[in-house]
Amino acid sequence: MKRPKIVLALTASAAMLSVAACGGTSSNPLSTNTAAGGSSASASGSIVVGSANFPENQLLAEIYAGALEAKGLKVAKKLNIGSREVYIPALQQGAIDLIPEYTGVLSQYFNKNAKATDADGVYNELKAALPSTLTVLAKSAAEDKDAVVVTKDTANKYHLKSIADLQAHAKDLTLGGPPEWKTRPTGVPGLKKLYNLDFKSFRALDTGGPLTVNALKNGQVDAADLFTTDPSIAANSFVILDDPKHLFAAQNVVPLITKAKVTDTISSALNAVSAKLDTATLGELVKEVVVDKKDAAVVAKEFLSKNSLG
Repeated sequence: MKRPKIVLALTASAAMLSVAACGGTSSNPLSTNTAAGGSSASASGSIVVGSANFPENQLLAEIYAGALEAKGLKVAKKLNIGSREVYIPALQQGAIDLIPEYTGVLSQYFNKNAKATDADGVYNELKAALPSTLTVLAKSAAEDKDAVVVTKDTANKYHLKSIADLQAHAKDLTLGGPPEWKTRPTGVPGLKKLYNLDFKSFRALDTGGPLTVNALKNGQVDAADLFTTDPSIAANSFVILDDPKHLFAAQNVVPLITKAKVTDTISSALNAVSAKLDTATLGELVKEVVVDKKDAAVVAKEFLSKNSLG
């Protein structure tokens, strides 16, 4: 299921996008263990669940952790690690064992020549591109894409409906996004390659968080990278620009895991989670964390209980 181009109205405070990872007390989550139930990450038979540095991914990690705990597994959590450029090496080096991922951007991370854009094509291309030590389990129907977003005033001023419409105006506009967007194929290089966009400047902000939202609201940037499930889009009447050339491929939520850690029990638990997640459900869960200010671990537990997964 794909999100509508202007997300249904939600009341939100953009600043809440910086909600902290539940249970994390260290500024460097890779340096310490946050274990469910007091278990050590190094304990025999345990699995270490990590997350990226934004609320949705932290919520998904809590869901994965809770589903595994419900199967009697010892689980440790290292949340809010950082960007893909940080947590993938951590996964490959054994600091974590499992992390929620998104099929399209993960495929492009490992295969700079990835070409598929549809959900099944992207998933198959991803599996072929993964290092031999890593694997993905079943993908969910839930999808959360990067999107180029503008304010309603900017959309009206320049008659913007798609990313392609920026071409005539980009030289006068500032683009905002996470620092990694300056070099990622789905960031500045991709916008140049597919849409021939040369922005006046690029402003490094955060990963779809309050810095990006506020910069867009205050006119510090004219266009920015946000996630399509982000409730601040509706709260601020931001406009998601269409992507006719498919810079942003299908982005289905999928568990990325160290292959040596996979067991029938783990596969069964995580595949059952994926079977219950769709885009609308994910959007509502994110809203509970970001807008309603509920603890991510609590939201995860409620989701698992409602779906007989925990």
